[in-house]
Amino acid sequence: MTYITLICAAGLSTSMLMEKMKAYAASHHLDVQIEAMPEGKFENCSRHTDILLLGPQVGYLREDMETRYRPAGMKVAVIDMMDYGMMDGGAVLSKALRLL
Repeated sequence: MTYITLICAAGLSTSMLMEKMKAYAASHHLDVQIEAMPEGKFENCSRHTDILLLGPQVGYLREDMETRYRPAGMKVAVIDMMDYGMMDGGAVLSKALRLL
């Protein structure tokens, strides 16, 4: 199972994207678990994460997040702005899984 966490400023828009990603994963029989949350909550999150996806509005956090979490093997990426705006869960999930 691959664990993916999406973070954004408030967690609202990523929650919508998360649902689309889950639907895509289910229809393609992908073994993933996806969660969305505000960036301030992630630091205290005890849930395992393989891939950390940042919403475009918090993309400026990428370098800091990579410094903190890449040593533990976590992949960190900023969600493509076009995919995010279109709420293209399939494209976001496919790109995320290519990070592994």
